[in-house]
Amino acid sequence: MAALAVVSAVGLVVDDRVLVGAPIWAKPFKFSVSFVAYCLTLAWMLTLLTRGRRIGRWAGYVVVLTGLIEMVIITVQVVRGKRSHFNTATAFDSALWNAMGMTIVVLWAATLVIAVLLLRTRITDRATALAVRGGLLIALAGAGLGFLMTLPSETPQAAGNFDAADTMGAHSVGVPDGGPSMPLTGWSTTGGDLRAPHFVGMHALQLLPLLLIALVLLAPRFARLRDAGVRLRLMQVAVGGYAALVALITWQALRGQPLIHPDGVTLAAAGAILAAVACGTWRALRPTAPARPSRTAAEQEPVA
Repeated sequence: MAALAVVSAVGLVVDDRVLVGAPIWAKPFKFSVSFVAYCLTLAWMLTLLTRGRRIGRWAGYVVVLTGLIEMVIITVQVVRGKRSHFNTATAFDSALWNAMGMTIVVLWAATLVIAVLLLRTRITDRATALAVRGGLLIALAGAGLGFLMTLPSETPQAAGNFDAADTMGAHSVGVPDGGPSMPLTGWSTTGGDLRAPHFVGMHALQLLPLLLIALVLLAPRFARLRDAGVRLRLMQVAVGGYAALVALITWQALRGQPLIHPDGVTLAAAGAILAAVACGTWRALRPTAPARPSRTAAEQEPVA
C-alpha cells in the first residue's frame, strides 16, 4: 500500500485525467494511504492478544488479501479510465464492482473477528483496553456506513460522462456525485456526503489510541494525568464523544446536508455534544476526595 501510494502520487502529477470531478489518481492515493494506517494499527493491536493469536493472525492475512484485491481493482479501473465504485455500465465493470463488494464484506468480517478477540483478551491497563476496543468498534460502525452508499437512490447518481442507469449507489445524498466539493477530501459542498462519517468513523481506529498515547506522554508534565483513573475517565469521555460525533455527521449526511453547511438543528446537536464532552473532561480531571477512614469500634461507642 505504501508503494502504491507513491505510484498514485506520481499519477496525480503526470496524469491530468479527471473522473467524476476529481483527479483520476486521487482515489487510489487516498485508499492506499488509508490502508497503510489501517493495517499498521491492526498489526499493533494483534500484538496485544493473549489468546486466539493464531485466529488473529489468519484474520490479519484476510485483511491483507482483501485489501490487496480492492486496490488492484481500483487501479485497473483507473488505468482504463473508468469508475471503480458503483459502476455497472458493462458486464465487466459490474463484475469488478461486485467483486469489490464481496471483498469489503470479507474484510469487515475479518476485522470483526479481531475486535472480538481483543474484547476477550485481558489488557492490564484499562485506559488502553478502552482505547483499543472503543476504536475498533467505532471503526467497524464507520466501515459499515460504507454499505449505505451502495443502496439505490432516487437522486441521479452519476456526473460527467456517466448516466444514472450505469451506476448503482453514490457517495452523495440529494445531489449527483461529482459536483462542487471540498478540497483534499472531495466531499460534496451542496449535498450530504456519506464519505464524511465513513472516514471519521474508520479512523477512530487510529485517533483514540493516539489520544491515549498523547495523555501518557504528557503525564510527566501534568500531575493529574499520572493517575491511571484520570486517563481512564478521559478515554471514556473521548470514546463517547467520538461515537456521538459519528452519529451526528451520519444523520447530517442522510438529510442531504453538506458537512460544512450545518443547519440550526445540527449546530444545536453539535453544541450539546461539545458541552457534554467539556463537562465530562472537567469531571474527569477534577481531584477526587480521599476516602474517609472508617471509625474504630471504640470510637463508635457512646461515651458513658
